[in-house]
Amino acid sequence: MAKQERALRTREALIESAATVFDRDGFSVASLSAISSLAGVSNGALHFHFASKAALADSVEDAAADRLNRLVSGHADGAGNALQLLVDTSHELARRLADDVVLRAGFELSRQQIRVVSRDLHHEWHRWVEATLRRAEGEGVLATVSPEAAAASVVAATTGFEVLGMHDPQWLSDRTVTRFWQLLLPRLAAASALGDVEPAGSRIPHPASGARRAGVRPERTRSTPGKDWGGTAP
Repeated sequence: MAKQERALRTREALIESAATVFDRDGFSVASLSAISSLAGVSNGALHFHFASKAALADSVEDAAADRLNRLVSGHADGAGNALQLLVDTSHELARRLADDVVLRAGFELSRQQIRVVSRDLHHEWHRWVEATLRRAEGEGVLATVSPEAAAASVVAATTGFEVLGMHDPQWLSDRTVTRFWQLLLPRLAAASALGDVEPAGSRIPHPASGARRAGVRPERTRSTPGKDWGGTAP
């Protein structure tokens, strides 16, 4: 049992290290030696668990997909209507993309065209967003816009924040996501439901949330409390 636990810890360390190196250097440049060194294991131990760099990338994507699934499932209760659920989850996704290298690397790997991806996290996120907007339509809180068209806009914006956030963490800040929803919700929410949706999110971020890549400490201050529908873009 102890041997199995050590093997599991080694595998998890290698996945975390691979995500860090893929995020830092890119999949093409990343070396197995750098990954094994960061994990504190030999190249032989790495190859015992993973036959190739592509196999490691597949495992990073699988781990990231599992985290994305837990993220969207974790906001299912207590968010009010489905639009508030979507807002809250988009805020949490941005925070996690900034803080969680495995989730971030999983999205980056899904976007690259240099290998056949095992999981497409953007597709999985798109599918969840569209399903949530269909739920909003069923609840009567969605304006006269199709869930498909609304989902395309939401996914395009949140994916854009992810890509831009690789170079400037402000794109993944609560302020940026709040301003996006301040602009979109008046077109997305039914008039009767608009006052019930908080663009800044209905949940207070965890105190540990907000950590950024090493050496970068972006502003984390939210916009003025309340529904400032006149906010401008970041």
